[in-house]
Amino acid sequence: MQPQTPNPALQDLEALVGEWSVEMAFPTDPATTVRGSVSFAWLDGGAFLVMRAGGMEWSGPSGSVAVIGRDDMAETYSMLYFDARGVSRIYEMSFGDGVWKQWRSAPGFSQRFTGTLSNDGSTITARWEKSSDGSHWDHDFDLAYTRVM
Repeated sequence: MQPQTPNPALQDLEALVGEWSVEMAFPTDPATTVRGSVSFAWLDGGAFLVMRAGGMEWSGPSGSVAVIGRDDMAETYSMLYFDARGVSRIYEMSFGDGVWKQWRSAPGFSQRFTGTLSNDGSTITARWEKSSDGSHWDHDFDLAYTRVM
């Protein structure tokens, strides 16, 4: 089997590759913070990007996994997501100029994520929002990613 050629449609995602610590801050009363880790690694030499998260209380010991790819004629990426709770979702995603976005529209539960990569690439400041009708959005939680390696 020949080594894969890196997928040129994914080259912008190189900025995410590596190990990150993550802190999730939920706006509950009292406020709740959950810590864990996230890694991004190339699959088959760059054919896809794989994101794995672990150590977060809600995701259980197995955490979550997502496979990110893109049709070479499309402007957005697709992310196939699954976690230890049994949640399986497909998100659309964009990444460019230091801004990372994910979103999905689903009856009764739409979501959107916006993250900003620091100029030196060492942190990502992000937030999730949710909507039950796709029109009115509520803050869900904040995230802070810090590059470990």
